[in-house]
Amino acid sequence: MKTNRSFRGFQYVLAYLGALVSLYPIFLMLTSSLKTNIQILKNPLSLPSTMSFTAYSKLLKQIPFATYFWNSAVVSVLSVALILLFAVMASFYIARYPFRWNAALFFFFLLGMMIPIKLGIVPLFLLMKQLSLLNSLWSLISVYTAIGLPLAILILTGFFRTLPKELEEAARIDGASDFGVMLHVLVPLIRPALGTVMIMNFIMAWNDFFFPLIFVQDDLKKTIPVGMLSLFGQYSTDLSMLFAGLTLASLPMIVLFFLASRQFMEGMTAGAVK
Repeated sequence: MKTNRSFRGFQYVLAYLGALVSLYPIFLMLTSSLKTNIQILKNPLSLPSTMSFTAYSKLLKQIPFATYFWNSAVVSVLSVALILLFAVMASFYIARYPFRWNAALFFFFLLGMMIPIKLGIVPLFLLMKQLSLLNSLWSLISVYTAIGLPLAILILTGFFRTLPKELEEAARIDGASDFGVMLHVLVPLIRPALGTVMIMNFIMAWNDFFFPLIFVQDDLKKTIPVGMLSLFGQYSTDLSMLFAGLTLASLPMIVLFFLASRQFMEGMTAGAVK
């Protein structure tokens, strides 16, 4: 018994140390955003001697950060919404309706996880040009939706297959349609999987740098990762403004994780058991 308590205490110590190591970069980013550029260069790891929000005001005046933030929010939210909509319908059909080409259709979706989409950037660029989607946020939304669907279908199909069919049969006896069974009976039971899919794809769309750099040229349509490139000068960089921008850019992801962290952890652990 004493050995078990000692081992558990050792596990707690390791867990707290891991949490401190993980949270320290966030703490350093926040404190650096409250210092001047000179203070960061002189004492990069020290606490700010005086709290100053000058970097935030300079950031909002020098670049259209609010526009970049709005563009990133629109792209990320719409991409996640479309991924959840299409993935739920496709996964429900694959998991609950056995037919001849069921496995082949499921494998077709999974091919999207096996082929790196960046290898096809040239034909993808030409396709966006033919569809008149270049320099548009819809080019990013369509690409992120296509990238996120394979993994989302893999996760949701596994969860749909574990749900008992008796629930579906009882709903059909009460007169529910196929769409009603999916929306009102089965979807509420896979909220952990939906939370997992939502967080993973939101982070992917919010942090992506590659596709906005290729598809968007208009400065007022850029997202945060590309828009903040203007903060890097040829000979010098205002580090306080850079840390202020990073702090503001990380807020939505932190808030989203706190709101959906329970569903995310339940979805990850349930997926591991499956």
